Amino acid sequence: MESYKKLLLANKAWVQDRLNVRQDYFERMASDQQPEFLWIGCSDSRVPAEDITGTEPGELFVHRNIANQIIHTDFNMLSVLQYAVEALKIKHIIVCGHYGCGGIKNAMSRKDLGLINKWLRSIKDVYRFHQHELDAIGSLEKRFDRLVELNVVEQVQKLAQTSMVQHAWKRERRPHIHGWVYDLRTGYLKDIARLDPNSHLEDIYVFEWPDEDKPGGA
Repeated sequence: MESYKKLLLANKAWVQDRLNVRQDYFERMASDQQPEFLWIGCSDSRVPAEDITGTEPGELFVHRNIANQIIHTDFNMLSVLQYAVEALKIKHIIVCGHYGCGGIKNAMSRKDLGLINKWLRSIKDVYRFHQHELDAIGSLEKRFDRLVELNVVEQVQKLAQTSMVQHAWKRERRPHIHGWVYDLRTGYLKDIARLDPNSHLEDIYVFEWPDEDKPGGA
């Protein structure tokens, strides 16, 4: 059997399992979504958001990209963020990186990977910001793990630097921003960073709006 056909068969089995538990499962699911969480994770196939958090469809609004980056010129990510914060009124944003991340590993190297060089550039910047700490780590594996963590911390900060988040903080005291790392070797999540509404940010990143109803920008 061709591999893709196995996916279709697995889907049929999954549907039946859900219906066995509740006959109106899909009718209820189709009516609306009210997730409490926005998950921004890595595209890595080994890090399925719902599986590692034990959540059901409808509980997580998910965006994934290589190395879980928050890039302020990425309109895909910004559109997801705006919809989650302003339309879905999510209460928590989780940025989840993972040990063994290929994007982080390649950013640590000097390989020319073509177009992806542009995407990995921001990770190289994180390395530069923390070069003294990272270069002092003798073990390459531990240095790799630490850069994964520092990258997550940086992305948490970048989320708080967006006008969408700051506006929601000011008006509604949400969302809380969390930075987690998933350990492929153990299956456990590690909580490494958190910013609550109206947390202190460096002044240069704090927006002021003459008209609070029109924040604009990113």
